[in-house]
Amino acid sequence: MGADPALADLTEESIDFSIDVNLRAPIVLSHRYATARIEAGRPGQIVLVGSLAGLAASPGTRMYNATKFGLRGFALSFRQELEGTGVGCTLVAPGFIRDAGMFADGGVELPPGVRTKSPADVAAGVVRAITHNPMEVYVSPAELRLASTLGTVAPALSALVQRKLKVTERIDR
Repeated sequence: MGADPALADLTEESIDFSIDVNLRAPIVLSHRYATARIEAGRPGQIVLVGSLAGLAASPGTRMYNATKFGLRGFALSFRQELEGTGVGCTLVAPGFIRDAGMFADGGVELPPGVRTKSPADVAAGVVRAITHNPMEVYVSPAELRLASTLGTVAPALSALVQRKLKVTERIDR
C-alpha cells in the first residue's frame, strides 16, 4: 500500500528515498513555485497530494505514514504563510483509489464494506482545490474519513480496530 519495505529490510537508503519522493520534493517544488509567483506578482495555486495515511497510522506503512503526516503539516503551515500573497495551497488527501495507483497495483484486500473512490474522483478533488482554494480536500467515502479522523484523536483505539480487522494480515499478502 505505502510501498514500505519489511521492517527487517528497512535501510537508510530506503528511508531517504521515501522522504525524498514523498516529502522533500513536494516541499522544494512548492517553495520554488510560490517564490516565483509572488516575485512575479502573479496568483497561483499549489496542490499537494497527501493521503488519509497522513491522518492515521497503519501497520506496514510507517514511512508512507511519516511522509504523508509531514506533507500535511507542511501544507497547512505553508498555506498560512502564503495568506495575502495571491498564492494558495491545498492538500488533497485521497483514501483508497481503485483502478490506478499504488493501492490498485498493490493487491491489498480491504476489509468487507470498505469503499473506494476512482481516479476521476481524485481529479475532481484537484480541480476543486485549484478553483476554490480550500485548506484540504478529502477524496474518500465519509466513513473512511471519519475513521481517519478517529485515528488522529484516538490513535490507540484506531490501532485496536485495525488489529481486530486484521489489517496487518491483509497488507502482508
